[in-house]
Amino acid sequence: MIRIYNETDISTVLDIWLQGSIKAHSFVAPEFWESQVENMRNIYIPASQTFVFESDSKIIGFYSLFEDTLAAIFVSPEFQGKGTGKQLIIHAKNQCTELELNVYKENEASVQFYLSQGFNIVSEQTDEHTGHQEYSMQQKS
Repeated sequence: MIRIYNETDISTVLDIWLQGSIKAHSFVAPEFWESQVENMRNIYIPASQTFVFESDSKIIGFYSLFEDTLAAIFVSPEFQGKGTGKQLIIHAKNQCTELELNVYKENEASVQFYLSQGFNIVSEQTDEHTGHQEYSMQQKS
C-alpha cells in the first residue's frame, strides 16, 4: 500500500534512504551520505511531497517529489527486485504531468531501471555536491 508520508515515518524513511544511498552509490564515500542525514530530516523531506510504501504494516520504500522532480526514490535493500520500485514510479507519475529526475551515471542499475520505466536521458552534468557525473532524465511523452 502506498500512502502519504507523516512525521512519525521519518526515522524509517531516513534509514531506508541512508542504506539505499550507500548501496547504490558505492562510488561516493559513505561519510558523504551520513553527513546528509540531518539535511534530509530538516530540509529535503519537509520541503517535498513524500509517499511511503507499506507492506505488512512496515515501510519498505518511499519516494519524494519536489514540484515535478522525483527528488528521491528508495526501497529497502532486502525488498529490492520485487516490484516495489515500479509501483512507486507508477504512483509518482500519476502525481505529475511531466516527471523528471537526476541519477548518477555510475549508478547503472538505476539508470537502466529508469529507462525501463519510460524515462529518457536529456542531459549530462556534474553533480555539484559530489563531483560525479549525473544524467537528467524525463518521462517520455
